[in-house]
Amino acid sequence: MDPVVATLLILVLAIVAFVSNRLPLGVIAIGVSLALFFTGVLTLPQALAGFGDPTVLFIAALFVVSESLDATGVTAWAGQIVIGRAGTKRTRLLIVIGLLVAGLTALISVNGAVAALLPLVVVVASRAGIPTSQLLLPLAFSAHAGSMLLLTGTPVNIIVSELAADNGGRAFGYFEFALVGLPLLAGTLLVIALFGSRLLPSRNGALMPTDLVRHARLLRQQYSVSLDTGIMVGPVNGVTEVVVPPRSALIGVTLCTGMATPSGDLVLLAARRGNEVLKGGDIVVQAGDALLLQGTWDDLARHTDAPGSKVMAVDAPATLRRSVPLGKHAPRALIILGAMVVLLATGLVPPAVAALLAASALVLSRTVTVGQAYQSISWTTVVLIAGMIPLSTAFIETGTADLVAGWLLLLIGDASAHIALLVLCLLTILLGQLISNTATVLIVAPIALSIATTLDLSVQPFMMALTVAGAASFLTPIATPANLMVMEPGGYRFGDYWKLGVPLALLFLLVAVFYVPVIWPF
Repeated sequence: MDPVVATLLILVLAIVAFVSNRLPLGVIAIGVSLALFFTGVLTLPQALAGFGDPTVLFIAALFVVSESLDATGVTAWAGQIVIGRAGTKRTRLLIVIGLLVAGLTALISVNGAVAALLPLVVVVASRAGIPTSQLLLPLAFSAHAGSMLLLTGTPVNIIVSELAADNGGRAFGYFEFALVGLPLLAGTLLVIALFGSRLLPSRNGALMPTDLVRHARLLRQQYSVSLDTGIMVGPVNGVTEVVVPPRSALIGVTLCTGMATPSGDLVLLAARRGNEVLKGGDIVVQAGDALLLQGTWDDLARHTDAPGSKVMAVDAPATLRRSVPLGKHAPRALIILGAMVVLLATGLVPPAVAALLAASALVLSRTVTVGQAYQSISWTTVVLIAGMIPLSTAFIETGTADLVAGWLLLLIGDASAHIALLVLCLLTILLGQLISNTATVLIVAPIALSIATTLDLSVQPFMMALTVAGAASFLTPIATPANLMVMEPGGYRFGDYWKLGVPLALLFLLVAVFYVPVIWPF
């Protein structure tokens, strides 16, 4: 089969598979790589080169850095401080939440920032008497704008920077994205503040995260725990409610409140059997008993999360712990993050090396465990990028990109470079609502590079414009994991997204086509 035909056929099948949403993204991406090999379009090393690409390693390491900020309570601390001072006024809350999530996104990615702040924002909405649907979609959309502030904001930034450097241009600086990111963020917040209340529904979602203050009050009430007993929740110590499962080794053991459990590292604060609070000196444990345990977060997690645990946690300690601000390892996480930012900003080492050094330092300093590091990495994202990079290679190697670019140039005729940029950005925005924006940019970028070369123009505005268009994932819940993440907690429906999404997508399109070439001339 002709390599160009094979490449286009694989592209079409990949898009159909992405849109159908019936296959895991990672499976589709791996299928693309293997299809390019079996059709003879690429050699085996070329087809699998994405899995060793520095961009992929950079992105994987950033997930570990993100986990360190989340697990040590840095994110919770920043959120509580900033949002706690914002009051309960809707507009002020929207601006503060937008600025906070944008700043966090710039450091740890869209999905990480939204996941970290979502529980906090829902609690704030509840306390302020504001429907969660009025705050959560602005949270996700502000994060998309924030992804344009720094190189580390999104994998797409890293990809286009490398592509620019490899195709006659130069890599974008660490802070250079802010030249377009700041206007985008300001415009996004303005649109949300002015039109959000009318374009967003007024609903509350079915899922509500744990509010630690109310949670502690509820436990004290349900277990009849006196104030002087002390349900202490802090960076080191925590409290969790557990249930004794059938066949637990704890059944038949005699305990009393205030004593240490048989393991010696947890303290029993109180116990319940059904609706009855168990009091008295001796409590013979039965299956189904609910126990209130106190200890260090590490001990609570070890005794409740491990396979074969004697008890089952009602609320996982690891989840509760993330809501506690500034854990004991927070200073280490902040120092290592600062060192990574310095390395990225100064360019002393390649970006992948800076991120890998940071991830290794976090593990060696025990800020995160090896298990946490592996679990924090979004392997779907990593495999998706690694599997789709060879498709970009195939587009360039086989001349497919030049062919498609020629078709587009015939379509637009003698129109200006702005028209070519408009067509590319429209294509990117439309595809980005149906499939991953990362995959979209990897597909469209080779075409953009070919057009820039054919027209004898700089690749810089084309690559930056694609990044802006790729970030305009506002029209559907399936456009990004962050959009989907807020759907249930916000009580959103599929049709709710485009109402606020359309004006924001138009803003991003205008910035990409008209503002970007001013900063990065053709």
